[in-house]
Amino acid sequence: MVIPIFLTCGPNEVLVVSGVGYAKPAMIIGGRVIAFTCFQRWRRLSLNVMALTVESPDVYTIKGVPLQVTGIAQVKIGSNVPEVLELAVENFLGKKQSDLEELITSTLEGHQRGIIGSMTVEDIYKDRKLFNTRVFDSASKDLCTLGLQLLSYTIKNVADGHGYMEALGMSRTSEVQRDARIGEAIAQKDSSIKKAIAEEELTASKYSNEILKAQANRDYETQKAGYDKEVLTKKAEADLAYELQECITRQKIKEEEMETKVVERKCQIELEEQEIERCKKHVESSIKQPANAEKYRLEIIAAAERQKAVLEAEAEAEAIKLKGEAEAFAIEKRAKADAAQLHSKAKAYDEFGKAAILNMYLNTLPKMIGNIGQALANTKSVTMVSTGDGPLGAHKMTTEVMDIAVSVPDMINDMTGVNLKKTLQTAV
Repeated sequence: MVIPIFLTCGPNEVLVVSGVGYAKPAMIIGGRVIAFTCFQRWRRLSLNVMALTVESPDVYTIKGVPLQVTGIAQVKIGSNVPEVLELAVENFLGKKQSDLEELITSTLEGHQRGIIGSMTVEDIYKDRKLFNTRVFDSASKDLCTLGLQLLSYTIKNVADGHGYMEALGMSRTSEVQRDARIGEAIAQKDSSIKKAIAEEELTASKYSNEILKAQANRDYETQKAGYDKEVLTKKAEADLAYELQECITRQKIKEEEMETKVVERKCQIELEEQEIERCKKHVESSIKQPANAEKYRLEIIAAAERQKAVLEAEAEAEAIKLKGEAEAFAIEKRAKADAAQLHSKAKAYDEFGKAAILNMYLNTLPKMIGNIGQALANTKSVTMVSTGDGPLGAHKMTTEVMDIAVSVPDMINDMTGVNLKKTLQTAV
């Protein structure tokens, strides 16, 4: 059964997967991948930095002096370049960390020995930076071919078992001490010479300073006397000018005082004149002007009343005239309307004849009966006398009203000579 496995690796290691699906091994750094147990294999290779101590005991220099040299190197598998990483996977995949460190240490120790044999003790001791650079450059090429990267190399200790470096130090110390004594003597001599020269220059400078100081004092006194004279002259002139200016100022003050009094007097006169004028205006405004205003008001009122009376009389006359004209016009129009109405009625009567008379009678009869009923309705009390053989009460009153209505044609016949009954019978 094929089981997929999800593989992950950190940034400090490389995961190498090979088998079905890969023409060449896949190298994954700080990532993940899915692998199948039956068809693929995977291994891990650390990318951590290895700090190694490289010791070279009793290595002879170019002049035959044996030295013991100890260096410190930092090495790691190269992961920046894919080709270098492939070489490292090819050379070290599956090997133990101790075997890898032993291989690297042996390679570095060989290059360290080679560089020691090409230099002198003085060069190694004095210029360690040069030694470090040579070992680094020499070993980096070989380690790169193995898939490794040399990060740094530093010489830690240099020693010898025959006292060469100690003797070299004593000789150098003696030279330094000799040079120090010679330098001290030369420095003392130079110091004495420079001290004498300095004292001479100091004395000369001192005298020169005294001369300059005396000259400065002289110039100061001379200039001071000239300045004092000028100051006294200016002061005397200033005093005289002050007294003169004081007299002029006093005179101006007196003149201004006189002018002030004159101005005050003028102002007082102007104030009195203004007060007189104010009194005149007050009298005029409080007495004369109100009297004139009242007179003017009365005149205006009288004129307005006269004008009002005239206008009212004119308006009344005009109104009477207009009223008469309107009444005459209305009477004329009413007369014309009545005449037209009578003409129309006459024409209608002429056209309709008896039918018109019948219509007028029928229209007038309800009004007559209504007026009679209204007259009876306004009567507060009615005393009815019966002979004993007729109707009583409301029936009696209704009968009398109907008798009055029936007697209307006879009344018209008596008053106008028109036999209304005959006319109605003919019309029907």
